[in-house]
Amino acid sequence: MKLNQLRNIVAIAERGSLRAAARDLGLAQPALSRSVQELEHELGVHLFERRARGMILTPMGLAFVRRASNVMTEVRRAREEIEQLDGGTGGTVVAAMSIVPHLAIAPQVLRPFRKRYQNVELQLIEGLYPTVESRLKDGSIDFYIGPPPERKLAPELVSELLFENDRRIFCRKGHPLAGAKSLRELADSDWMTTSVTYNAARELNELFSRQNLPLPRLALRSQSALTLMIFLANSDVLAMVPKQWAEFPFTVDAFETIDIGELPPAPPIVLIKRGGLPLTPAAEFLVDLARRHLPRPPKTATSKATISRTTASKPRKRPAYGRKPANGRTAKSH
Repeated sequence: MKLNQLRNIVAIAERGSLRAAARDLGLAQPALSRSVQELEHELGVHLFERRARGMILTPMGLAFVRRASNVMTEVRRAREEIEQLDGGTGGTVVAAMSIVPHLAIAPQVLRPFRKRYQNVELQLIEGLYPTVESRLKDGSIDFYIGPPPERKLAPELVSELLFENDRRIFCRKGHPLAGAKSLRELADSDWMTTSVTYNAARELNELFSRQNLPLPRLALRSQSALTLMIFLANSDVLAMVPKQWAEFPFTVDAFETIDIGELPPAPPIVLIKRGGLPLTPAAEFLVDLARRHLPRPPKTATSKATISRTTASKPRKRPAYGRKPANGRTAKSH
C-alpha cells in the first residue's frame, strides 16, 4: 500500500468521479483507475461502486477512506512541522471558534500570527463543539476554542479552561428599555437567542422562571453573529449574550447593555484538541497567542476527564478543570 494510492482514493471520494479526481491530481484517468484497482486487489474488497454518473463508496470504502484521510492529514502535518521547525513559514492551520473568541481573542492574535507565519493559510471556522467534533478527531481541524461540550469528551481529545465568562442584556442604541434595572421591566419584550450554547432558549426560560415571570417571547433563533447584529440593530428585540458583545469595537457604538443583576454566568471558554499528537509549530504558536490575550486569567481548578458546563439554575458555581502545576502552566484535563 502506497501513499499515492491513499491520496488517490481520498481524492475520488471527495470529488465523486475518476474524471474530476484525475483532473485535480494532474493524472491520466487510466492511471488513476489502475491505482484504484491495484489497491482493491490488495485489500480483497471493492472500495467503490462504478456508476454512470460517478463513483460511490461501498461500506468498506467508507471505512477505508476515513483511515486514509487521517493518514494523509498526518502526512501533511508531518511535512509542515518539519518545514516550520527548519524555519519555514508556510503550511495550513485550521481552527474552529465560537463567537466569543472571534470577538475577544482573534482581533489581538491575527496580526502577530501573520507576522510570524506570513505564508500559512489560516482557516477560521465559526462553530460550536458538537458540529466540529468529528473533524477534531480525524485531525482536519487543529483545535477548537469555545464553550465546552455538555456530554463526555471523546477519549482522544483533551480540554483546557481558558477563561470564565459573564453575560449581558444587549439591545440597540436608543432602545426604550435601555434604562431598565430589573428583569421584570423586560418581561413584555421580544427576545432572540444566539448560538453560544445549544440550550440558549432553555437558559433564558429558566432565568425568567426563577424570577416568577412568564416565559419570554422568543422572536428569533440564530446561529450567526451577523444575524444577531442585523436583527438587534433594526428592531426592539433583546438578547442575552456574553459580555464580549458589549466590548467589541464594531458593536460598541451601535448597541448598548441593559444593566440588571439577575443574569447567570455565560459558559466558560475552553481549548479542545487531540491529546495524542502535537500541534504543528504554527498551530501551537496561534494557541499560545490566544492564551496570552485572554480577557482574564483562568482560575485555579482541578483536573477532570470532561468539562461540564454550569447550568442557569446554579449561577456562579463552576466545575474544576485543570490544576496549575509548579511551573505555572495550566494542566490539560484527560
